Amino acid sequence: MHANDPHRRRFLVRTGNALGLAAASWALPAGAAPAILTAESARPRLDYGIQFGDVGTRQATVWARSDRASRMWVEVADNEAFRRARSLRGPLASAASDYTARLDLPLTHGPAQRFVRVAFEDARSGIRSAWTEGRLRSAPQGRADARPIRFVWGGDVAGQGWGINREFGGMRIFEAMRLRDPDFFLNSGDTVYADGPIQAEVAAEDGRVWRNLVAEGVHKVAETLDEYRGRYRYNLHDDNLRRFAAQVPQLWQWDDHEVVNNWSASKDLSADARYTVKDVAVLARRARQAFLEYSPLRLDCGSERTRIDRVVRYGPQLDVFMLDMRSYRGPNTANLQPGPDADTAFLGRRQLRELAQGLRQSRATWKIVAADMPLGLLVPDGVDAQGRARWEAVANGDDGLPRGRELEFAELLRAIREVRNVVWLTADVHYCAAHYYDPGHAAFQDFSPFWEFVAGPLNAGSFGPNGLDGTFGPQVVFQRAAPKANASPFAGYQFFGEVNIDADSSALTVDLRGLDGVSVFSKRLQAQ
Repeated sequence: MHANDPHRRRFLVRTGNALGLAAASWALPAGAAPAILTAESARPRLDYGIQFGDVGTRQATVWARSDRASRMWVEVADNEAFRRARSLRGPLASAASDYTARLDLPLTHGPAQRFVRVAFEDARSGIRSAWTEGRLRSAPQGRADARPIRFVWGGDVAGQGWGINREFGGMRIFEAMRLRDPDFFLNSGDTVYADGPIQAEVAAEDGRVWRNLVAEGVHKVAETLDEYRGRYRYNLHDDNLRRFAAQVPQLWQWDDHEVVNNWSASKDLSADARYTVKDVAVLARRARQAFLEYSPLRLDCGSERTRIDRVVRYGPQLDVFMLDMRSYRGPNTANLQPGPDADTAFLGRRQLRELAQGLRQSRATWKIVAADMPLGLLVPDGVDAQGRARWEAVANGDDGLPRGRELEFAELLRAIREVRNVVWLTADVHYCAAHYYDPGHAAFQDFSPFWEFVAGPLNAGSFGPNGLDGTFGPQVVFQRAAPKANASPFAGYQFFGEVNIDADSSALTVDLRGLDGVSVFSKRLQAQ
């Protein structure tokens, strides 16, 4: 059931109103609160709403943050009145996790629609918070449960200093995505901009002024663990994002701005006066901890062992292969090495091997490769010591046979040549595009043709378009980019992607949609 379901419409209105009231209550100055709110101060608060993550056929994860040490409690029901709800005791939210907590929800039995609410119980007094409600759909349980699948994707949130502008309506694109009523959201990286200060005012095009909500700690680049955590808290001040997260499960991956721009082993901060911490490895460890605390990603045997690369199985029609293009990469270089070595690593041997094997063994009709960076677009990172162009992504500007990081992807594409219905989705470059990778136009031809779709930004500066590298034969079928670099959201060049899989024909349709949710490009792919 999608947005035309009247019961669902009532729920969306009620949830939106409840979240808006919650946001208003925590924002009241203490002196202005009526007397009854003084007693409410004894209750834990969920100032940042709830999020769902990694939803599949068997379970989903629910996330929330308390304002103090407290026990998480979750109720799950198949009706919005929460009659005969199942009560689940969650973990203790403590200072060690910045008072965030999550719990896996079993979804193996019952209807697709689940109503969920979360409360926290004060660890000392035992007083509980008010309930915060949400709703999600589980993945199809099998062929007998065939139904349409819709999901959205995009990346790049609150970048280049374009933060939450309430005069603009906040991060409006999240409301546009919510109104599409998707089954889940693929968050393709740059989930925060830890390296981008948020100032009260930013000059925009045509003499306009972008006025940001400014929260504690976002006026400078993030260096401490709490500053990294603060970037995720900042985004959740947005009403649109909290409404969206209470309804749409999310699959998160990360890219560079969760740490610092274009970070790799070669990143040198010695001349960057904004940073007192110059060790990028230290910053990356702190950033990763904050990412895992605030993303609704399912933790595997503790956060230190959790891998960002993983497979999310969404019923018989769809497997989503989540990549991690940061944790295992070598340094950013000129990327022209003739053979593989430590400097050409991008996915790394273990991730590369498991990805190829997983794609070959997948029984799902469609295999989505969720990449936080594009494959054939040129993404520059300055120059190296010899003055040669240095590259941030896979492509190296040499249209010949694979070299540098391209070697891993040549190996992957060759290994999955017989795998059908593979589609790549990505973000990162702050414009939208559709690319067809054609071996007939490629220097390296030992692969089957495939599509790559690019979406974003979601609330950040608009850039592009980028140049293409001919090694794997990408052809631009469509692209739309801002006419000037770092155009503000005022300019309207904000894009998300949407995928629909038909229950009967198994056809997959990709739409690239603008800030208002209107499609600017559509492509229908038949299952092979």
